[in-house]
Order: sequence, then C-alpha cells, then structure tokens
Amino acid sequence: MSILTTYFDTKHNTAPFSKIETADYKPSFEKAIEMARAEIDAITNNHDAPTFENTIEALEFSGETLDRISSIFFNLNSAETNDEIQKIAQEVSPLLSEFGNDITLNEKLFDRIKSVYENKSAFDLSDEQQMLLDKKYKSFTRNGALLAHEKKSRLREIDAELSKLKLTYGENVLAETNNYELVITNKNDLKGLPEDAIETAKILAESKGKQGWIFTLDYPSYIPFVTYAENRELRKELAIAAGKKAFQGNQYDNRENVKRIASLRHERANLLGYQTHSHFVLEERMAGNPEKVKSFLNDLLSKAKPAALREFSDLSAFAKELDNIDHLQKWDGGYYSEKLKQKLFNVDDEQLKPYFQLEKVLNGAYEVANKLFGLKFTEVFDIDKYHQEVRTFEVTDSNGDFIAVFYTDFFPRKGKRNGAWMTSYKSQYRKDGKNERPHVSIVCNFTKPTATKPSLLTFNEVTTLFHEFGHALHGMLADTTYPSLSGTSVYWDFVELPSQIMENWCYQPEALALFATHFQTGETIPQHYIDKIKESASFQEGIATMRQISFGLLDMAYHSNDPSGISDVKAFEKRAFEPTALYPDVEENCMSTSFSHIFQGGYSSGYYSYKWAEVLDADAFEYFKENGVFNAEIAAKFRKNILSQGGTKDPMTLYKEFRGQEPSPDALLRRAGLMTV
Repeated sequence: MSILTTYFDTKHNTAPFSKIETADYKPSFEKAIEMARAEIDAITNNHDAPTFENTIEALEFSGETLDRISSIFFNLNSAETNDEIQKIAQEVSPLLSEFGNDITLNEKLFDRIKSVYENKSAFDLSDEQQMLLDKKYKSFTRNGALLAHEKKSRLREIDAELSKLKLTYGENVLAETNNYELVITNKNDLKGLPEDAIETAKILAESKGKQGWIFTLDYPSYIPFVTYAENRELRKELAIAAGKKAFQGNQYDNRENVKRIASLRHERANLLGYQTHSHFVLEERMAGNPEKVKSFLNDLLSKAKPAALREFSDLSAFAKELDNIDHLQKWDGGYYSEKLKQKLFNVDDEQLKPYFQLEKVLNGAYEVANKLFGLKFTEVFDIDKYHQEVRTFEVTDSNGDFIAVFYTDFFPRKGKRNGAWMTSYKSQYRKDGKNERPHVSIVCNFTKPTATKPSLLTFNEVTTLFHEFGHALHGMLADTTYPSLSGTSVYWDFVELPSQIMENWCYQPEALALFATHFQTGETIPQHYIDKIKESASFQEGIATMRQISFGLLDMAYHSNDPSGISDVKAFEKRAFEPTALYPDVEENCMSTSFSHIFQGGYSSGYYSYKWAEVLDADAFEYFKENGVFNAEIAAKFRKNILSQGGTKDPMTLYKEFRGQEPSPDALLRRAGLMTV
C-alpha cells in the first residue's frame, strides 16, 4: 500500500513529501477513489431511514484520503511540476471528474439527501448543519441530479473534457513562460535597471552557461525590466513576448482551448437549466446574477474613467516632455508611471527596497498577526517539505495551543507557475471529538537573494505578501465542524476580504515600524518615506481601477453570453476591452490565451470579486482606523465573525455581525481618491 493512502505518521500528520515517489500518485489516486466509492456505497446501502448523521455527515467525511492526495498532488502541479507530474495530471483529472459525477449523479444517494432536505424540520439542525445540508443538496441539483439519463451522460462528457482542457491551457501558459529568454550582451542595454535585477540576470545567464544577462517572463525578472529599462525597443520586445503567451500559432496556442472551454461551460449551464455559465456561477455568490455584476462594474467604470483619462493624459504629456514620445504604448506605461511617481512623490521602489527585506517583512506580517489575533509563528525543521526553498512554521495562539502548520515558498523556478497564491494541504474540521488543525501554504515569486544582497521586495511585493498572508490567516483561524465549510470555503466574492484587508496594514506607520528597517544599517524607514507611500497609494488609481474592470468585463463577456459566435478570440477580446481601453491595441498580443484566473483557475464569472471585495475591505478597515488599527476588540470581532466562520453562514450576515451594517462603497472611493468627500 502506498504511503499516500495511509495515515501519515508524521508531525501534525503533515505530508511526507520526501517519501512520495512521483510514480506513487496514479495508483494512489485509483486506490483512494476505490476507498471513497466503498464509503459512498455504505451510505446508499444503509437500510436505516435517511438522517442528517447517516447521510449528510457521512457524505461530508467520505473521501478524506482522496481529498488529501488531491491537495498534495495538484498543489505540486502548480508549485513544483515536471513533465511526469503534468502527464499524471492529464490522466487522473478525468478519473476524478468521472468519480465526482458518479457521486452527484448517484440516484440512490440523491434520494437519501433529498429525503433529509425535505424533512429537515424534523432534525433540529444547528445553523452550520443547516448550511451543510443546503450546500450538499445544491451541489447535487447544480450538478445534474435532477437531469434525465441522457443529459446526465452528456454532463459527464463535458466535465471530463473540461478537466483536461483547463490543465492543457495552464501547461501551455507555463511552457510559453519557460520557453522565452531575452539575452542581453551589450551592457548599455541595461541602463536604468536596478543593480539587483542586473545581478539576478547575470546569475541566470551563468547558470545556463551563457554570456551576458538573461531576462525572462517570470515577474521578478519581467517587472523591473519594463519598469526601469531605458531601452524602449527592448521593453517593447519583452512586453510583446509576455502579451503573446499561447497566442503564437504554435503547439502551445490556447485560442481553440479558450473557445472550447467557454462553449462547454455554456452548454453545461444550459443543460442544468441556466441561461449562461455566469447565471449558474453567480447563483452561489454575493452578487447573485450577471446583471448585478455588470451594473457594479459599470458603476465603478463611470466613477473611475474620468480620473483614468486625466491620469493617462498627464502621463502622456509627461512622456512627451521627457523623451518626446508622441504616442504612449503599453510597454511605456510602467516606465513613465514610475518616473512620474518619482517626480511627484520623490520616492521610488529602488529607494524603498532596502527597507523591505523579505525575511523582515515576513516577520512583520507575523507581528501584525500577533498584535491582532495573538498568533505566534515558530520556524521548525522537522516537518517535511517538497523543495529546499520551502520553510515550515508552527502557529500557536496566546495560550500556546497549536493552531496550524504554515509553509512558505517565495522564489521563482522552473516548474512553478507565475503569480502568488495561498493553498491548503489539509483543512480544519472537527471529527471524533478532535479539532483537526489546518496545513496552509503561501506561494509567491519574489527576487531570490544574491551573493551580495538578501531578497529585497518592492512595495507592491510587500502588499502581495500581506495579501496572501491574509488568505492564510483565513485558513489557519478556521474553527468549524465540517471541512467543506472551513476556512476559505466561502463565496468567491467574499474570499478576498481577509486577504485584501491585510494589505491596509502595509500603509500604517504603526505596522511599518515593525518590519521596515534598512537591511544594512538597521535604520527604521524614515517617516517622510512612509508619508510618500501613503501619498502615492492612490497614484494612478483611476488607471489601475480601469485595468481591473477591464478584466472583469472580459470575464463576463465570455461567460454571461452564448459564446458560440466567437470565431476570433482576439477580435472578441478587443471589443470587450473597448470601454476601458487607454493604450493602443497591440496586434500581436492577446490576454485571453493566458488569462489563467478564468480559464484554468476558479475565477470564471468571478474576476469582478477583487473589486467587490475591495468595497468590503475598505469599509472594514475604516472601522479599524476609526478605533485604532490594532484595536483588540475589533480584531476579535473580525476573527470571530469573519476568519473563523468559513462558509457556515451567508457572507452578508457574517459581515453585518462584524461591522453592524452593510458595506458602503464610499470608503473604497475615498481610499482610491475617486471621491473627495
């Protein structure tokens, strides 16, 4: 029997990464599916009348081994993948999809669930049990339990194909990212670049046995180059390379995958009785329906667009004045924005970076969590990890009780996708009288330390770390009975509240004093830098808001309409972007082919949720600011009503229990400088 299908006899039951062979995964998946089927059979063959305990609760705790293997495997497929893992992912995804369908389309099982649902008043259920019952019932009806036999068969086919398509889409984006290099051999072409970016590029070239400097599409390499490199043609080359990922007519082209995924999602929604994929998805969101989302985005657009047009005009005039640039292009935006920011606020990322040493920022996040929630993070070295760069921490509360295992993984490498995310290797739940504590991880792509410098973060990377740490706190502080309602298992337009609110502390002098010290001198960040950070927080917020709205509108364009008429992905995207377009279109570029959030991840019909959650986080943080950013009473309310509750109640109910009222968008508009009163 594989180690993956047995209880992990490790500290805190953590994953024994070093003992797992890649070849173990597929047979372990097959064995775990077999074990889970037996558990389902035990429920359906139970001759006792259906009850909450013998049906709903039994179903909730079935498949634990399969869930655990899935979390380990698919997390590694994002953070430490290779050809073999990708091949296994393609093989097991249809098996998992088929098994999922076998459950949701199991008529005997659904009959038992339906019986409990229709007789729920007889069971004296708690609020959490009621929520679990509702979610289980809906998970069946929303996945075909009420369909006729031939429609159930078609649903299975769609789900199997979608599971493979989404994997292929992600693999193509990763391959295109890994396949590109900008090799520079002329030192003059490095003008304007920060020293650490040059040093990192040199180290990369040496590791590949090449002369000169290598820049890639990984964010820690890409962002400094397009922000600081004076050579406009090279900025253009790199920006176009980033924009045409999986849009090059080669084996990694994602255009057909985009159309197929959108079409299958639409067909699936229609099968289940919904007008579009968005109608299906948004039924289980705070927003409720696509009309509400579009109204929300367009209302924000009307408020942000005048500011964005002013900002873009100012930026264009500045570029003309500085370098006689007649028409600002996308590869100019980051460069001239940074120059203008330096001029207006006399501060830039390179001045700030020495104060944001990764190690200190991480410890600062821990300090903030300690002041707010009484948490303590202790690095430990007896928990297995999947890569040598990963660090492991034990999290305890103010009583010394164990709260969670926390993994951090901060540097880019081949086999790790771009971006930043939080994930879980084990959920929190209660079973057999024991509160099982979670194992949570955050994964980022920050600049690696060099021979002469530690990893130094841009301020944007500081907020990224705090953002993912906020998600992690949501997972760590979970305190529910059932795993499917635990931690971040909440509506997608609510899940960003804990992450986005944590970013606010990065702007507070009381928080910056905890971690923003110069890596060489130990000097605390000067107050005038803090003032400049706060002043510049809403710099070009109109442009940034328009950018987020554009992504949300593109998402809704694909998913709130019938996509069968889409013949040209690029033309379709261009039309969707028209209301928010500031820069001229780049013919060689297409965002849809690498928009992994909506075509590989879980954000289809949900990208708006970032702005939606900003309304929540701005309103919630105003509550803190009115009473002190480390106010113990408000922090306790936030922990109790938001972080610990998971998906046990309707999110608006949870928010009102914390805040005492519904959120107002005014706080966001004030913070963004889009409303002066």
